[in-house]
Amino acid sequence: MGNYVNYAVLFENELRQKYSRELLTAGLTDENVNFFGANMVKVPFLSLKGYRDHSRNGGFNRQDVRNENMTKMLSHDRNVEFFVDSMDVDETNQVLAATNLTNVFETEHAIPETDAYRISKIYKDFVELGGSVDGTALNRENVLEAYDRYMQMMDEAEVPQNGRILYVTPAVNKLLSQSVELTRIVSVVGNKRGNVNRAVRMLDEVEVVVVPSGRMRTDYDFSDGFVPAGGAGQINMMLVSPSSVIAVSKHSYIKLWPPGTHTVGDGYLYQNRQYGDLFVVDTRLGGICINAA
Repeated sequence: MGNYVNYAVLFENELRQKYSRELLTAGLTDENVNFFGANMVKVPFLSLKGYRDHSRNGGFNRQDVRNENMTKMLSHDRNVEFFVDSMDVDETNQVLAATNLTNVFETEHAIPETDAYRISKIYKDFVELGGSVDGTALNRENVLEAYDRYMQMMDEAEVPQNGRILYVTPAVNKLLSQSVELTRIVSVVGNKRGNVNRAVRMLDEVEVVVVPSGRMRTDYDFSDGFVPAGGAGQINMMLVSPSSVIAVSKHSYIKLWPPGTHTVGDGYLYQNRQYGDLFVVDTRLGGICINAA
């Protein structure tokens, strides 16, 4: 049983590039998370008090320091296997078969599911922690006003300005491109330069990421692949500071077992497992704003 090929190792760089290129929530992934045990993440944070008046008679005002850990348990553990008859794959084509299986599965299932899980998990954690979801119906007249309001709320909450990401559905992205304010700007720029590009990829210094609406639902059923759960709402727009979430990938396992190394039958056994999760940091709700219906 030891004659297997670990394609998670062979294709590590390729898979990383694929995820960074095609995973729409890749900007949230934290590569520097410390794990404790098999399924635990501890998030350390300090709680301090501020200055007091200085006395010129000497001495300093000592304040308390609270060093606490926020504990999160990973729960999104997924796997799948496929059996390919040996007549469909000759020995010289093993790598190609594994590559094709990996590319198709990652593109059509794994990557979309990861996006859907992460976005819906942000929504769930945000609501469970007491966050308020904006239910305003968006249109071309108010979409930028809503965005500006979210930015102002984050500024007031002293959320870091760098790195914020705006996730929008294609419908909301269309509203942005047609919004009254941007239409005026595009008209002026177009008249000056003779070249009009209405694609909205940055607002101020915020990256705009367009996500298919199927990956932007409030809840999913993950019992067989992923489908929107009954009664799931539509997330239209989500402004997120990566500092407010922890998105981790704990374990990746992709292996191709040749004939004779398993007992399933005369063929190649392909196995794929991904283990990770996403959590909203309890004390950083101010870094998330959501519009949903």
